[in-house]
Amino acid sequence: KCPSRLKMPKVPKVPASRPDYPAIFQEIWAECRRIPKGNAATYGYLALKINRPGAARVVAMAMAKNPFAPRVPCHRVVRADGAPGGYSAPGGLLRKIHLLKREGVRFVNGRVHPDDFLR
Repeated sequence: KCPSRLKMPKVPKVPASRPDYPAIFQEIWAECRRIPKGNAATYGYLALKINRPGAARVVAMAMAKNPFAPRVPCHRVVRADGAPGGYSAPGGLLRKIHLLKREGVRFVNGRVHPDDFLR
């Protein structure tokens, strides 16, 4: 068949809208769902993807308030230097590292391997 007929994988929408959270959080959560297993993205990368460069701290706040985990995989978002950053879900930072490793993300000296970042 013609390659143009190939279907791109669907990225499910963020579950039911949450009017009790800012609209920007919902944009961030939707973009976060696009991070595939085995990869990580930085807070700054997600800010760029939603056309809000410089909003890395807002991304971090959205990840900390994520009510949709694990459907919105906030554990795949890390600091710019590759360090895991924070994780407010039960199990904390050790759980975040465990989840990333289980999905195939590699760590070198406590930081995500550069080849495992989305670019």
